Amino acid sequence: MKKVLGIIGGVGPLATMFLGEMIVRLTKASKDQEHVHTIIDNDTTIPDRTAYILDKSKENPIPYLIRDAKKLAVSGADVICIPCNTAHTFYDDLQASSPVPVIHMIRETANRALSLGATRVGILATDGTIAAGVYQQALLEVGIEPIIPDDAAQREVMSIIYDFVKAGNEVTTQQWNHIEQVMLNLGCEKIILGCTELSIVNKELHLSELYIDSLLVLAERAIENCGYEVIGKPNNNKNKIQV
Repeated sequence: MKKVLGIIGGVGPLATMFLGEMIVRLTKASKDQEHVHTIIDNDTTIPDRTAYILDKSKENPIPYLIRDAKKLAVSGADVICIPCNTAHTFYDDLQASSPVPVIHMIRETANRALSLGATRVGILATDGTIAAGVYQQALLEVGIEPIIPDDAAQREVMSIIYDFVKAGNEVTTQQWNHIEQVMLNLGCEKIILGCTELSIVNKELHLSELYIDSLLVLAERAIENCGYEVIGKPNNNKNKIQV
């Protein structure tokens, strides 16, 4: 039985639209009627997740996420996904209040790293995701050692996310190569793109198979959870989609 997918979007808006495109391009279909029925709520009013994790005096995004999950369920969604790694810090609260299942993007990405045989995996993500430890925990649960950037490299990652992708500016190969080298020097066998804005970097710079793109993993799992087939699945080394 085919299911309707609901997407809590706006976190950020560009990543939301890219996820929608990924799902269409990755679904094995020969006509419109064979694609995933998808409802997207591109809710740009959701407060910044990292800001709240680092400072609880900031506005709480959890009520917004819960509201959107219920809205999508009422609209007909049978399963929900969120193209925001940082938002998964609040996964337990969201799932407890959601009328339908919510795909756990971070656990699915950790499982992908496990399937690739990696033992030391780097995490590139927002300060909020790093501080919350959600990727570290997910990787440890599957027996993988998590590696995070040093402070200087983490500042560069945050700048790319906020000053470039979210602001609509392009990231250069030179900028990215420095971050990559830092992670390789730390002994990473694979590197998780643990922020959906970094999936935009993957799209634009055509990053190598060193990377595991969490947004791509989410797109594939959403397709499968809704009862559809992923084109070319499984190819665990595939880390990007050309669009």
